[in-house]
Amino acid sequence: MELFNAQSLTNKSLLINDHIIEKRLDFMCLTETWHKPADYYVLNEACPPGYNYMEKARSSGRGGGLAIIHRAELKLSPLQMPDLSSMECLAFKCKHPYPMTVLLIYRPPKPNSSFIPEISDLLTSLCSISTNIVIVGDLNIHVDNPSCLFAADFLNVLECLGLQQHVEVPTHTKGHTLDLVITDTALINNIQVYDLGVSDHKVVSMAFTFMLPTTTLRRQMSFRNWKKIDAATMSMDLQLITCPASASADELVEIYNTSLSSVFDLHAPVKSRIVNFSRSAPWFTHELRKMKTAGRVLERRCRHSGLTVHKLAFREHQKAYSNSLKDARSQFYSSLINENPGNSKQLFSTIKHLLKPQPSSSTEATEEQCNSFIDFFRSKVDSIRSEMSSSPSLLPSDANTLSASVLSPLHLAEVQESHVEEIIRKMKPCTCTLDPIPTALLKSHIPTLSPLITKIVNLSLQSGCVSPALKVAVIRPLLKKPTLDPEVLANYRPISNLAFLSKVLEKVVASQLQDHLKHNNLFEKFQSGFRLAHSTETALLRVTNDLLMTADAGSPSLLILLDLTAAFDTVDHTILLERLHTTIGLSGSALKWFQSYLSGRTEYVSLGRCNSRQLPVSCGVPQGSVLGPILFIIYMLPLGCVVSRHGMSFHCYADDTQLYIKTAPNPSAAMSCLTACLGEIKAWMRNNFLQLNSSKTEALLVGTPHQVQSSSITHLTFDSQVIPLSTTVTNLGVRFDPHLTFNDHIKHLCKISFYHLKNIAKLRPTLTLPDAEKLVHAFISSRLDYCNSLFTGITGRNIQKLQYIQNSAARILMRVRKYNHITPILHSLHWLPVSSRVNYKVLLLTYQCINGHAPPYLQELITPQKSTRPLRSNNILSLLIPNTRLRTMGDRAFAAAAPRLWNSLPDHLRATQTLACFKTGLKTFLFIKAFPTF
Repeated sequence: MELFNAQSLTNKSLLINDHIIEKRLDFMCLTETWHKPADYYVLNEACPPGYNYMEKARSSGRGGGLAIIHRAELKLSPLQMPDLSSMECLAFKCKHPYPMTVLLIYRPPKPNSSFIPEISDLLTSLCSISTNIVIVGDLNIHVDNPSCLFAADFLNVLECLGLQQHVEVPTHTKGHTLDLVITDTALINNIQVYDLGVSDHKVVSMAFTFMLPTTTLRRQMSFRNWKKIDAATMSMDLQLITCPASASADELVEIYNTSLSSVFDLHAPVKSRIVNFSRSAPWFTHELRKMKTAGRVLERRCRHSGLTVHKLAFREHQKAYSNSLKDARSQFYSSLINENPGNSKQLFSTIKHLLKPQPSSSTEATEEQCNSFIDFFRSKVDSIRSEMSSSPSLLPSDANTLSASVLSPLHLAEVQESHVEEIIRKMKPCTCTLDPIPTALLKSHIPTLSPLITKIVNLSLQSGCVSPALKVAVIRPLLKKPTLDPEVLANYRPISNLAFLSKVLEKVVASQLQDHLKHNNLFEKFQSGFRLAHSTETALLRVTNDLLMTADAGSPSLLILLDLTAAFDTVDHTILLERLHTTIGLSGSALKWFQSYLSGRTEYVSLGRCNSRQLPVSCGVPQGSVLGPILFIIYMLPLGCVVSRHGMSFHCYADDTQLYIKTAPNPSAAMSCLTACLGEIKAWMRNNFLQLNSSKTEALLVGTPHQVQSSSITHLTFDSQVIPLSTTVTNLGVRFDPHLTFNDHIKHLCKISFYHLKNIAKLRPTLTLPDAEKLVHAFISSRLDYCNSLFTGITGRNIQKLQYIQNSAARILMRVRKYNHITPILHSLHWLPVSSRVNYKVLLLTYQCINGHAPPYLQELITPQKSTRPLRSNNILSLLIPNTRLRTMGDRAFAAAAPRLWNSLPDHLRATQTLACFKTGLKTFLFIKAFPTF
């Protein structure tokens, strides 16, 4: 183990990386890293392959920051430390190969009277629950000075607790002992102090009696060189696959899997290789090795003579070596990105490796862990369903049914090879472990394999049966948030991976099912999830428009966001099939196909090379499937009738449901109506095996400041729980506040955008302009454009904040200083300013509403202006602008803002027929308005 005060990792991270590899350290404890919260760039640089790190950034101010870089095979458990005012702490327990507790401390040099009481309480509590304690860190206490009263008090605390301080030589260039190593019963020997040449502090090295052997970690890996397959030879072998004329769909699927696996084994057999995980960095060159050798010579000379001239020479060499490491790494990643032009996957994979926190390399997964996951997921669903079935709720007789006058029945028609080929080309090249060959390889041989795939699809549609091999799901547990504890199973979400052939079949059925729903007008009008031309933005636009118009009419609105628990996993197959038959009108072979699709499904959890036992699936729709979201929307269809019966407004996006009701002039009547509606929703969901999580339900009162303040509504009672009114809620990714100013949302948007801009700025020297622009659009522009139609009419101050983000992104991209004028830069990039981007989105949605390409709930907000007199302007479409009273809120509604913007366009734009021409003309028009000097 070594202890080192880095005095900023920014310019020393690669040198520390190289030092850890050279010394083959088990632990490297770093103080004063100076890294910011959620800033993993320098930590990733400092962490060598085969190592992980724990870190704690300083929450405020400059300086500080702690990190522990350790070998990946060590079993470490972080300990929760209290927030102390006089120092920073980071601690962990080590279970293997020797149980001990390590505490890393950094105390700033400024005097703080609370340090002695805090360190006394901390060490007392630590000593009472642990043995073999090792305390290291920079405490900025002159323990070498016998006349220092502060040091005497500190040493007295150690003596009272039976702790011993081991460092007896100076660790700072000024001659004081500031970096300390303190233990109780842990056996430490061979403590050495030496200068690394890049900090005012020296490295404190120590050895434990339980040190791991310094042998290189080696592991046997299996792989296939499938990217080097000769395409022509493989195509010839694939053409030799024959299928009996009388084969069933199940037999064809078996032939597909076995034949493709055999061909793949022939052309890309499995190979094994011993991989060395303790290796130099990939950018470490021969020139760097020479510099490292020269540095060792200077270091030995410095230690031997102790002359100042030799110390200065060694320090200058270490700085030059650190800069050379940085340049070599930059060139390596720059060439890696430039050698893969157009490969977005390679680009974002590299960026993720550089900027994201690296996953901890825990021990290899076991079959027991896989079984624990599958048992947890299954028990969670079973407990919800048993709770729902144990106490069914009474509903009106028509609450669970929804009659529809089906205009035409659905017949699953056979498809042509060209249609199947088009589907395969548009699908993502994701590969499942159930696939016989990688999907990318399959897509490169589409003409050869499409006849077999088409035959399988058509036989399945004809017979109304789905092969059991296509009904197996591989579950990959996905951590819901990176900050959650990976040891808690409840923090994982089960994501189903299906075979590629299964997804092709589902794509064919899904397209025909959606056409049937659209043709017969069976979709729920206010359901925006997984539908063409519908999105979270259109959903929020309608909700915001209604809330603003209600406030403009003089009444506040109460917005309620409902939360469902494991909604996709608890769908009842019997109820779903009944709904497909009675509501959607499926019968015959079509209904038989869906019965086969839902029955006999199995699933298992896969982690690494281990799998759990395979269990049958009796409920739910797969979350990674193509048909799953559509079937869930059909399952939720009666909910709209339940809400509409109470006269409330609502909107759904998949399982996210929001209700809103006008509360004036009679708030008590509105609350009674809302309570009755929520009670019936709860009952309907219970009867349909859906669990409504009332504890996560949120409520927000929306209106003008006067309306909100004068309202008597302070809380909402639901399911025997009191739900207080929130000051802000997150609705489909947008933060709503009571007055819909979006101040909180824009503040959060600025915070997250500038965080990504800082990371992009670090990488910009290694990226070409096109690659850097991809990152800017992916991390910045996408956030500025997300639901930006809601920003129509917000304050100029908020627009200016968003414009600062875009300006900063443009300056980083073009590598110019912050004092350079921004207008020529935006013009050269052909970027519309933020205000013009907002207008562009509103006008584009308006065009789609006029031409019937937008959701019906938006189209009904747009009213063409009609004139009884024969005027020339009648040939140019104008829109009626609704009258609004409150310019601060009502004028921002889509129904009022869209016509005003539309009528301000030139006549030739409003007369444009095609969407492509309208987009081009609108961008040009707005660009000229934004930059009139050009």
